Amino acid sequence: MEAYERVKTARLSSRPTALDFIHSIFRGFIEFHGDRRHGDDKAVVGGIAWLGDIPVTVIGIEKGHSTAERMERSFGAPEPEGYRKALRLMKQAEKFSRPVITFVDTSGAYCGVGAEKRGQGQAIAENLLEMSALEVPVLTVLIGEGGSGGALALALSDRLWMLENAVYSVISPEGCASILWRDGTRAAEAADALHLTAADALSFGIADRTISEEGIGTEDFYAKLKDDMSDEIRQLMADSCLLERRYQRFRSFGRRTT
Repeated sequence: MEAYERVKTARLSSRPTALDFIHSIFRGFIEFHGDRRHGDDKAVVGGIAWLGDIPVTVIGIEKGHSTAERMERSFGAPEPEGYRKALRLMKQAEKFSRPVITFVDTSGAYCGVGAEKRGQGQAIAENLLEMSALEVPVLTVLIGEGGSGGALALALSDRLWMLENAVYSVISPEGCASILWRDGTRAAEAADALHLTAADALSFGIADRTISEEGIGTEDFYAKLKDDMSDEIRQLMADSCLLERRYQRFRSFGRRTT
């Protein structure tokens, strides 16, 4: 499948969303709301749950399926209070020694005057800073689009997994084509140039694993992912050098060995 075809697949409204993954993999999920400063951003959902017998904090960027759901959740484009809610939950997880699992699916942070006035850039930067030093394991699963800092703000983690048709990029192909060539119709060409597929991310060492989408949305698919996530979280919990390995993981990005 060509890169731009994967982008279009990642955007399909029929794909499982963060809440689909949460309700199918975890038990006893209790959702928390609000950032304790401004309000509750419905593009970000999060709370506490059980992954098997492991208590965890789980956070996801939720797009919704129907047009009405997507409008209510800003099509998965978080505002500052969404990132601050996520950070509040991550710091709470650190306090109670709970691993953090994030599900990312966003074209990017919300672009609006109100979001900028309320500190969109600062909220993202604070998440990056705090996640880099979070003293509990963090596992990110990129389930659809991973757009720019809006995605990275929930993906500075110890492990990054990507569904095989998920994409991860600093900008959308359409935006890239518009900026470079002033021609949004060259989005497919831009997608190839951006190397934004899961296979690309794996080859660059940005992603640690790609997940087959065979049977996506079925009980067997979720059961397999649950088992794999449990194994990964247990390994990370046993790592006495977690912060150093996280530091080295991100320091290694962009290095060339040839």
